[in-house]
Amino acid sequence: MKALVLGASGGMGSALTFELANRGFEVTAFARSENRLRMIFDKHQKITIQPGDVFKIEDLELVAHDVDLIFHAVNLPYNEWNNKQEIMLRNILQVSEKYKAKLAIVDNVYAYGRCFGKKVTEDFPKKPHTKKGNIRLKLEQIALSSKVPVVIAHFPDFYGPYAKSTVLHYMLQSIVKNKRAMFVGNQQIEREYIYTPDGAKALVELALSDASYGECWNIPGSGTITGEELVEVIKNTTGYSKKVSTVTKSMVRFSGFFDKMMKEYVEMYYLNEDPLVLDGSKYEERMGVIPRTTYQDGMAHTLQVMNSY
Repeated sequence: MKALVLGASGGMGSALTFELANRGFEVTAFARSENRLRMIFDKHQKITIQPGDVFKIEDLELVAHDVDLIFHAVNLPYNEWNNKQEIMLRNILQVSEKYKAKLAIVDNVYAYGRCFGKKVTEDFPKKPHTKKGNIRLKLEQIALSSKVPVVIAHFPDFYGPYAKSTVLHYMLQSIVKNKRAMFVGNQQIEREYIYTPDGAKALVELALSDASYGECWNIPGSGTITGEELVEVIKNTTGYSKKVSTVTKSMVRFSGFFDKMMKEYVEMYYLNEDPLVLDGSKYEERMGVIPRTTYQDGMAHTLQVMNSY
């Protein structure tokens, strides 16, 4: 079988590309930066790299015309969501429909809105209270109402090799350089994170099952963990000894006066105050065991890869 991964240079995109190649797929890794694609995939013979732009139909058609599965893992900067997310999705749907390819979409938890301490199943009412949550919900509705066979996976925050645009990467990049690091959010609150290779395994299983299409699926991480516990895991793995301080909401809001990305992140800070935890029982009942790498092993591999580039 042939597969196409859009956004292959990102955290989940790269994990999906490796997972598919390791399963024997002929995989095309598609992203804007040829240099980054080469840096990640050049040593893997089963992966073909193709730089391109998801906003150009001709670029998508070049790589999608003979594939069975398309994975949408493109991550746009927050400040581009309002104007570009829907255009991008409609381009991908247009090409998927034209070439009769199935589409698997990487999604986050924003469309659920506040959970008020409840563990969230797929039946939990989606009542987003943020701009970005409303955008994600609209995209979900567009995809599921299209003529394309679509499966959507909701993931918690990522960490893993090449997962740069994440709240944990902000801390990890400083730790790798042995600099003073900062954790985003209250370090005493339990949150959930998913190791990207685990998420990739789960989504590929969904994409290979005809019965999973036309639905959303929750893919939880390796359990909840406090920031303090996570920092301790990292210190035990690396020997890092510096104090890890906290990025508060006030600090994020102040940074927003100078940084467009931080300005957009303010409304999502609620996930650090009222964390959303996904219930994966639907996946376990219908698909089987959810891959769950321990935070110790996942962090060790992530930091090892980060040290290599």
